[in-house]
Order: sequence, then C-alpha cells, then structure tokens
Amino acid sequence: PARVRVLRGNLPGMRSGRVPGRGGGGGGGGETAALLCGLLLLLGAADAQGIRRPSSYKTLRGDAPLVIAKGGFSGVFPDSSYYAFSFALLASAPDTSLWCDVQLTKDGVGICLRDINMSNCTNAAQVYPVKNKKEAKYVIDGVPKTGYFSLDFTLSEIQTTLSLTQGIYSRTERFDTMYSILSVTDFQSNVKPPSVWLNVQRDIFYKQHGLNMRSYIVSILKSVPVKYISSPELGFLKSISKRAGRRTKLVFRFPDNFLSDPSTNQTYSSLSKNLTFIKTIASGIMVPKIYIWPVTNDNYLQPPTSFVQDAHSAGLEIYASDFANDRIIPYNYSYDPLQEYLSFISDGGFSVDGVLTDYPITASEAIGCFADLNASKADHGKPLIISHNGASGDYPDCTDLAYQNAIKDGADVIDCALQVTKDGVLICMSSINLLDTTNVQMTPFSSRTSVVPEIRDTPGIFTFNLTWNDISDSSLKPKISSPLSTYYLVRNPRYTNTGKFVKFSDFLEYECRIYGEVIRI
Repeated sequence: PARVRVLRGNLPGMRSGRVPGRGGGGGGGGETAALLCGLLLLLGAADAQGIRRPSSYKTLRGDAPLVIAKGGFSGVFPDSSYYAFSFALLASAPDTSLWCDVQLTKDGVGICLRDINMSNCTNAAQVYPVKNKKEAKYVIDGVPKTGYFSLDFTLSEIQTTLSLTQGIYSRTERFDTMYSILSVTDFQSNVKPPSVWLNVQRDIFYKQHGLNMRSYIVSILKSVPVKYISSPELGFLKSISKRAGRRTKLVFRFPDNFLSDPSTNQTYSSLSKNLTFIKTIASGIMVPKIYIWPVTNDNYLQPPTSFVQDAHSAGLEIYASDFANDRIIPYNYSYDPLQEYLSFISDGGFSVDGVLTDYPITASEAIGCFADLNASKADHGKPLIISHNGASGDYPDCTDLAYQNAIKDGADVIDCALQVTKDGVLICMSSINLLDTTNVQMTPFSSRTSVVPEIRDTPGIFTFNLTWNDISDSSLKPKISSPLSTYYLVRNPRYTNTGKFVKFSDFLEYECRIYGEVIRI
C-alpha cells in the first residue's frame, strides 16, 4: 500500500581533496562536505536529536535499542572516514555508538578500516602499481586473497600515501580519496564520540603474522573510553575480559556463515546453542538479521526464531547486524527500511538491544519516532489515507486482492480508475492499455492491437478492444506494476499475476458493504 516515505539518495558531488589537517591535499572538499553536513542536519538531525523514547522496550533491560553506526554514516561517506563518523553524530540519535573495525599496521598501531584488504576500501591499487612489492597474498578465512593489507604498511605510510574510498560500488564515489585513514586514537581525539565500539575481527590472523591485537587493545583502554568490544573469536574476548573492566561491554559476534570459531575450535552453530557458556565471557552477542528473521530462497520472511528471547533468557544483550537502506531486503517490507527496523524492535513482539547499520539516521527514526507510535498518547492527527489502485504495491492494480488489502491496511478511501470494455462494461483498471497492466501479449488476444493517436502513437491493446467476457477469460491475468523494474526492483513477485479483475458495479457493491457509502470514484 502507498505510504508516506522519506527518500534518501546520495549527496551531491564534491571537489576532490582531503580534509584539511588530515593527510594534506586541497581542493576545498572538506569545506564543501561541512556545508553539506550542515544542510542535511537541518533536514534530518533535528528530529533525530529530539527523538521521543517510549517508556519501555522489550530489550534485556527495557532501554531503547542502541543505534550502532558502522564506520559512521558509511552509506554515503567512505566507511570510517572523519566525515562518516562526524555526520553520524550530527544526524542520528545522541547516544549513537560509532563502530570502528580495528586493523593493525606493520608497526602495531590500530586503525579504523572496514576491510583487512585495503584494495576494497582505499586507493592503494592506484597509488601502488599492480605487482608492486606492496601487493601481497594472504589466506583469509581459508581463502587466498591478493591485495594490499594494513600489516604490510606502517602508520606513517598509510596516513601519508593512502586515502579512503567507498567500499560498496553501488554507492556514490564522489567522496572517494578525500579522507585519510584514522588511527583509533585519532578517531577518539578528533571525532570525540560519546560511545566507541571497537570490532576486532581477526586477532588470530594478526598473531600468526607477529602482531599482538590483545596488547594494543589493552594499551588504549587507558586513554580511549571504549564502551563495547566485539569479536567473532571468543578466545580473544576471554583474553581481555579481566583488563576491560566494568565500563566496557564484551560482545561475541556471530558471522553470516556457519564456520568454526578458530579460537575455540567450536562451530558457531554449536555456540549458538550454548548461550549460557558465552555469558560467562561476554555480556552480549551480535548476530546477522537472518538469525532472527530467516528468509526464504525467494526473499520472503519466515516466522521469527526464538534467538532474541533465548539470548535474553541467558542474560545476554543481543544486537542485530547487516542493516542498510540500499540492501535488498525481504519483499514483505515493500522496500521500506523503516518497516524492517520496526520488525526487530517492536512489531515482532520482541526487541533487539541494538542495530548495526550503514544509515544510522533511519535506525534513529525507527527507534525514536515510529516504535510504539500507535500506543502513544500524543495527538498525531487523522490524515485521510487514500489507496492508489488499491494496495498496488503488494498486488496487481485494481484487483479484488488489491482492494481487500488496502482496506485491511487501514485505507479510508479505495479508488477506481474507470475504463470501458468493447461491450460497454465499466471496469476498474489503472491503464486503458492492457499491455501495461496484464499479460495480454501472452494470450490469444495478443493480435488485437490498434493505434489510437489520441492515446498513443504506438500500437496498444486497449480495454475497448476486448469484451468483459474476454477480460474475464482465464488466460488473461493482471500484472503487478513495478515502476522501478528497470533497476531490477520488482514488487512482490509471488503475487505478480494474482487477483481478479473488478467490474465497477462490483467495486461499488464492495465499497458500500465495507464503508456504507461511496466515497471516491
């Protein structure tokens, strides 16, 4: 069904250049980015900073779920760049935690970098020619990988020669090479986040190559107020548990595959069934979304698991990962990321304790503005909700299913776009051209084309070319509209050709039965 939505796109272009004072360079990129941040702050952050918090959530302690900004606002700016972190603080909930993926340099310094292979998130391949001695091969998660790795560069080399780039190729590249790579201590001193989340993905890998992640993390805990440390290696968390102190929460991170934890030689599947053991080491767990809401092979939601309730029963906080506005999400959400967040924090009858996202402003909206909205005593007004060809986002336009579900979804008014058949029967159909709304080209009626210049210059098969009996024929089926099909964004494919065509007389009878009167035609 049609809903009011905020559409977010990429930021406008910026001139190339790094942030002044962070790696040199020029071109005015930093000033432009700052201006854009200011403008976007006016659009979104005012709501985020003053968000309404429901009195209680179904989290472990009843607090509002935490927004965790993965690499900052990495959906727009390069992950872990200064402006990604800064903009996340501007445009999100005030207690948003900033996530830093910690990698180690050749001289043992921690940096914030989304990937251990810098080919995927920096301009290393452009700075150093192919086959240069800086290119190396390592075995990562059992797979040989070739590229440029942080442990082959000193901090000085990284900060003076390399710049960050967008790691997701479908996102804007307009901010590429503007920002230098931050060390963990630079991140703390320059950004000054209210909450720091350090993720240590590969302690054992660095140890195998002569670097000590544990020693580095322990050393910075004295100067960096780290609130959360996560890792998929339970042995690493155990090794720092006594040094982390009460102010730092340890979170065991489950990956999106079911391999084994190299630090314990236990499979993640077996560990997921032994949450009480994890509780002896960590205060929380982080899992991919599919651990909580499994998805079918054709991208529809299955019933939720009991993972959230099981974690809470074990005394563990549970955080969900892999949220992003531009990811393909299950069709049940109609491409609305707000709806997806709500299924994890309120609509599913449970609530995770936090969400890891590339777009923290959307998570902040879901948690602060939309969770438990109907339970709020505030006067939200009563806007009139008018369907557009019924629930045409979920079912083919103007079919019985579209109208039934529009009413089920709360529409105050259902609409009918009137067309006429060859034998003078009025019908509800969103287009006069059956090529737009049906599978007519695949039926025996495909030869009944005509050209009507007043309608269109090219041939079509129009409603007045067929009788009502023709249109009611079992071979002719409705077709769901997909305005963005050019970009392979199809609507509800399970129901592409479902539903029955509706005569206007049946529409009136149905509307009178439901509403008691005809409201709109």
